Amino acid sequence: MPGSHRSSRYVRPLAFLIALAAGGCGGGTSSSAPGPLPPPPPATKGKYFTHVVVIVQENRTFDNLFATFPGADGTTVGKTQHGTIRLRKANLESPISPNNGYTFWRHDYNNGKMNGFDTEPPDQYVYQYVDPAQIKPYWDLAQQYVLADHNFQTQGSGSFTAHQDLIRGGTNIGGAQSLIDFPSAQPWGCDAPSGTRTSLISLSNQYQHLQGPYPCLTYETLRDTLDNAGISWRYYTPPTGGFSGNLWNAFEAIKAVRQGSEWTTNVASPETQIFSDIRHGQLASVSWVIPDYANSDHPGDNSDTGPSWVAQVVNAIGESPLWNTTAILVVWDDWGGWYDHVAPPGARSYGGLGFRIPLIAVAPFAKDGYVSHNQYELGSIVAFIEDNWNLPKLGTTDEHAADFAGDFFDFTQSKRKYVPIQTPYSRSYLLHRRPSMKPVDYE
Repeated sequence: MPGSHRSSRYVRPLAFLIALAAGGCGGGTSSSAPGPLPPPPPATKGKYFTHVVVIVQENRTFDNLFATFPGADGTTVGKTQHGTIRLRKANLESPISPNNGYTFWRHDYNNGKMNGFDTEPPDQYVYQYVDPAQIKPYWDLAQQYVLADHNFQTQGSGSFTAHQDLIRGGTNIGGAQSLIDFPSAQPWGCDAPSGTRTSLISLSNQYQHLQGPYPCLTYETLRDTLDNAGISWRYYTPPTGGFSGNLWNAFEAIKAVRQGSEWTTNVASPETQIFSDIRHGQLASVSWVIPDYANSDHPGDNSDTGPSWVAQVVNAIGESPLWNTTAILVVWDDWGGWYDHVAPPGARSYGGLGFRIPLIAVAPFAKDGYVSHNQYELGSIVAFIEDNWNLPKLGTTDEHAADFAGDFFDFTQSKRKYVPIQTPYSRSYLLHRRPSMKPVDYE
């Protein structure tokens, strides 16, 4: 279970989720049935864009999705303890989900050798890349807009801290310590059972298992700086008040939101409400969009709809008047246990940087079919939002992470006309699909 040490790095999520759902969340989550939200305040014009939309996907490395992308730093050959191995082409959907906590990351990283991925059973399973035909919407977006091939997650860890990084840039809590991995009980946040603990890692990478605070956090996030500047924001998440949304939701762990009025005004559930907000021209200045488990790229979800979900959100914006004022950033939250060949650069601290994760930028001013080799990280997204609205820094990785505005976009070019991305699954299919009521991730 989350929070425990595993003897194997691999889990089969479906059986785990059935057992966990049967046992309940344990933390007394409650919420009224989802209904229409009041419209956010009018979007505020920024330096580059009026709207920034961050679409989050799950658990993939750059090599896992873009190993053979033309012009990118990918590979089809992996390093092992005993030499090399050719990566096999595989389906997007995987019945096995590799573990991705800090301990497993450290084994794979192996002091920068990047050859420890085969050190635990079933050995060579993670040496694979997804058949490009199965993720064509991602490739089409990357070929038409911008793909960053040296974008790194903040820590060598999993989804709990990665999604905190997407609203803050880091999980430092003072005393030269940061949160890492995931809490000891569900849900991951202010509704967790009494006694739930988090884990910590120090500046010098000393791991402290379950020695951290209860996961109801008081540090500042972009929510604070956006609110202070009168800039609207909205976080689209799977249904809350049930199993999925409260287990996994970045703002579930932020006390000021979870125990304040913004839980019912700024946290939008279900996540498909973004289509209505786009259609009615009510998109907030800053939006985070989290998929239902079934529409995520998380291994073990028994679904291949993730690329269609992302592309249909992009299409909805691209086909609306919002296109002319919006930057869309598609990012995967963490490495998910899959192989990647590029060692994270820089000195090690707080368990980071972690492995590479893809980042696609779509906008009317985005460069055409550009592959950026410059170094970015999750804090770069936070820095870009801060710079777009001249917000103060939060004092995390946003202070040093490079802002990609001058790299990804050419503001001297004419605004590009949006060409819809073709998808195997229609928007109607995604809108009418019943929520899975499963957590987007549990590690």
